[in-house]
Amino acid sequence: MPLPLILVDLLFFTGKKGGMESYVREVYSRMPREDAGVRFIALASNELAASDTSWFPGDVIDSGISGENRIDWARGELFSVAGFAHRRGAALIHCPANLGPLYSRIPVVMTIHDLLPFRHPEYVPGAYSLILRTLIRLGARTARRVLTISKASRTDIRRYLRIKRTPVDVISLAGETLGTGATPSRRTDQLLAVGNRMPHKNFLTLLEALALLPEYTRPRLVITGSHGDDPLTPLVTHLELEEWVTLRGWLTAEELDALYAESALFVFPTLFEGFGLPVLEAMAHGCPVLCSDIPVLHEVAGNAAVYVDSHDAAQLADVIGGLLGSPEELSRLAAAGLERATEFTWDRTAQQTLASFQRVLAER
Repeated sequence: MPLPLILVDLLFFTGKKGGMESYVREVYSRMPREDAGVRFIALASNELAASDTSWFPGDVIDSGISGENRIDWARGELFSVAGFAHRRGAALIHCPANLGPLYSRIPVVMTIHDLLPFRHPEYVPGAYSLILRTLIRLGARTARRVLTISKASRTDIRRYLRIKRTPVDVISLAGETLGTGATPSRRTDQLLAVGNRMPHKNFLTLLEALALLPEYTRPRLVITGSHGDDPLTPLVTHLELEEWVTLRGWLTAEELDALYAESALFVFPTLFEGFGLPVLEAMAHGCPVLCSDIPVLHEVAGNAAVYVDSHDAAQLADVIGGLLGSPEELSRLAAAGLERATEFTWDRTAQQTLASFQRVLAER
């Protein structure tokens, strides 16, 4: 008798969507290819199907759908995934990126990373916020089980989606190193920040804080994660920070690996996160962390980071200046971060995810 087949919905995966893609790649690269009690198959976007998918523990099928086209992607999530799973004889569907089928006779496990469109619709452009809220709510109602990445996100899921009878499993992410890049000596005058350019990433306040620091002690700042023309460029020019700020686009794992390893301080001024994976990534590289004083980041970083009110540019500037002027504190943070990062592993994330799948399969 063949092992149960799990269809993994990878219509969203294009190689340019950050944390959710890291989650999928890290988890599925660690799924056992033998003796797992299940088999895997992926329904992929055009972009993923044309790339290296050796990390996935099964066949990867090109859906003919572009993950870059939001309308086609959403239509595929709602109407194509369940039908494909049925035709392939799948016993379970995993939808790892907040969206899922409108209806499915096959049990669905859905990963909801965060509820940004519910908590802060002002950070999501125009009608897209309403569309996302609708799609997430519909997918969650179809799901037999929901996975999420933090206790904070579970609280939001219970509050906003009202799926009281659906189990919600909290399975943390991890922060092991991203690649095998070089690890040069740390630059005492370099800050690192990463993230897309959505408003909640709060790079505006970080740049304003940098401008408040005296020029003779002002560090250099590298900000990664943009696509195309960087919307931060006009602000950098307005604040006359061209000499101190380097705006980097989308980097390879090895390039980002090297930046974590060489920077004196990682600054994460975000106003909202479902988890805060870059915090763990920085810690795993021994890079001291300064981050926003929000509950989910305390859940991730514990006592191994310095927290600041990221609405306050003056306070942020003071804390940056104080940390860069204290090598002893930076060393303490680096050591504490390395220890904290060991508490989170992708192997454990993969094992717990597979255990959730097996619970649903057992219910059948």
